[in-house]
Amino acid sequence: MIDVTTDIHSLTDFKRRTGEFVEQMKQTGHPLVLTVNGKAKLVVQDAASYQELLDLKDRAETIEGIRKGLESMKAGRTRPIEEVFAEIEREHEIPH
Repeated sequence: MIDVTTDIHSLTDFKRRTGEFVEQMKQTGHPLVLTVNGKAKLVVQDAASYQELLDLKDRAETIEGIRKGLESMKAGRTRPIEEVFAEIEREHEIPH
């Protein structure tokens, strides 16, 4: 989570104190919001926190896929696996 009192800085300030900010990100795990002319332009974060964010995104996408699959199954929009395999074999002329 971003703390507006410590995690928003100008890009100029970040350039001057990069080492200090890198250490802050390592310790807190919080990203920094960098501003240009008072407007948010960039978000910078440490690699471990970014990887965690990517992992969470993948997990959320997987859960959503499972949810949609279960919803399709409950709605009767599925077919028996044997039927699907037989169709694939026919379409690709795969001998059984």
